[in-house]
Amino acid sequence: QVQLVESGGGSVQAGGSLRLSCTASGYSVSTLCMAWFRQNPGKAREGIAIRTRGGTIIYTDAVKGRFTISRDDTWNTLYLQMNTLTPDDTGMYYCAAAQTGAFSWSSSWYPYWGQGTQVTVSS
Repeated sequence: QVQLVESGGGSVQAGGSLRLSCTASGYSVSTLCMAWFRQNPGKAREGIAIRTRGGTIIYTDAVKGRFTISRDDTWNTLYLQMNTLTPDDTGMYYCAAAQTGAFSWSSSWYPYWGQGTQVTVSS
């Protein structure tokens, strides 16, 4: 199965930046649809950015213009560059993947998930 490991989370002040990484093992990221989700306690996981296998990139309005999703095939890694962070961005961030050319905003659609990395933004 695809294995995903996230890193790069931490605590920052409002207005700061972080870059999250998601490294895949066993499979090439070039074969995958990959996405970033985030979640706070008591809430459903929220999809925030998707990169399809074919290279299409889409963002939710909450992060559009501030976050950038990208893929590095050499390092087999998906990234999420997060700028101009606010306390509303606080949460556990997860990397997800599916072996298909399609995509979805539904968390239940993705069979592979990382362990998550915590992002905390203080005001």
